[in-house]
Amino acid sequence: MRTVLIDYNAGNLHSVYKALVKTGFDVELSSDPKKAEQADALVLPGQGHFRQVMEEFLASGFEPVVRAHINAGKPFFGICVGLQILMRSSEEAPDVAGLGILDGDVKRFRDPSVSVPQMGWNEFHAYGDPPLLAGIPNGSFAYFANSYYIDFDDANVSGATTQYGDVTFKSAISKGPLNATQFHPEKSQSVGLKILENFKEIAEKYTS
Repeated sequence: MRTVLIDYNAGNLHSVYKALVKTGFDVELSSDPKKAEQADALVLPGQGHFRQVMEEFLASGFEPVVRAHINAGKPFFGICVGLQILMRSSEEAPDVAGLGILDGDVKRFRDPSVSVPQMGWNEFHAYGDPPLLAGIPNGSFAYFANSYYIDFDDANVSGATTQYGDVTFKSAISKGPLNATQFHPEKSQSVGLKILENFKEIAEKYTS
């Protein structure tokens, strides 16, 4: 199974690449959309301001490739802003449209009792028996670095939720071959590696 880690100048690429290799992926880091077209699975990282990430992504030439890949039911994994840009819009840049692949929006944490951004470890709880989180105990911790969260509701999607301040938000989603996390699996030690191993199993199922 050939996996491409997408390089569009907006991701924590080195750590993600190392984690993918450690969990057994045959992965290539590439800034060439043509190589992504030939991949069985795509991994889309992302960190930074929504506007900057979307502008970099659109300029990179990957947008039609990623959209076609997801629409074709091929394995995909998004990380952090790589999840957020799948939504319709973000309060971080209201005039910039997201990809609209998922029917939700991105909102800012507003509870004054917590610091924004959320930086560090927080726990997550699975719902809907997501294969992405198979074998991971409820209440496990992952590493977050986010000021914004997805506001998204789809009965066909399983995943995980996390509470920060007065908000309980979806911190992971799993919809067949389409998977993503708000937290950073590459920074989440053994839990993050297990999530990537689970994605590898999901991806192999959809490419076999």
